[in-house]
Amino acid sequence: METQQNPWTLLSHKIEYENPWIRVTEHQVLNPAGNPGIYGVVHFKNIATGVVALDHDNHIYLVGQYRFPLNQYTWELPEGGCPEGLDPLEAAKRELLEETGLVAQTWTPLLRMHLSNSVSDEDGYLFLARGLSQHEAEPEETEALHIKKVPFEEAYAMVNEGIITDAVSVAGILKTKLLLLEGK
Repeated sequence: METQQNPWTLLSHKIEYENPWIRVTEHQVLNPAGNPGIYGVVHFKNIATGVVALDHDNHIYLVGQYRFPLNQYTWELPEGGCPEGLDPLEAAKRELLEETGLVAQTWTPLLRMHLSNSVSDEDGYLFLARGLSQHEAEPEETEALHIKKVPFEEAYAMVNEGIITDAVSVAGILKTKLLLLEGK
């Protein structure tokens, strides 16, 4: 892999907005051509985590909820945030229990990804959870969730048909499909 030097020159920066979840910083820069410009960066204060919860019959658990920024209802993997400095796997375990009531015996890292690297520094981690047992869900007050258990192939079809569009969910389901095709 080739390593490149940063072609951007940072002249100054100023925090334009901040809340408990994000910080928006405007950077005054010289772009790669040497011309002045601005670059806005959204910093997420949590790392994104997602869980492909796959049972012994190859059924997957999806979470349905209304997403305020999109103004629409979506189906997704169980997902959540991990505060910076904490272990993404522990956050994924917590989110799986909170949203679905599931606890897994085995956890496998699936992938790490950057979710929108042209405007944010958001990091995401996906895990495969197996050996599932049902417990009581503990959703947050901001979550009105519906849980749906479907055959994995149905979830894969939902990705292919554009029904599941959430980036973490699409990546997790496609990565799991590849692993299943490889017999892993």
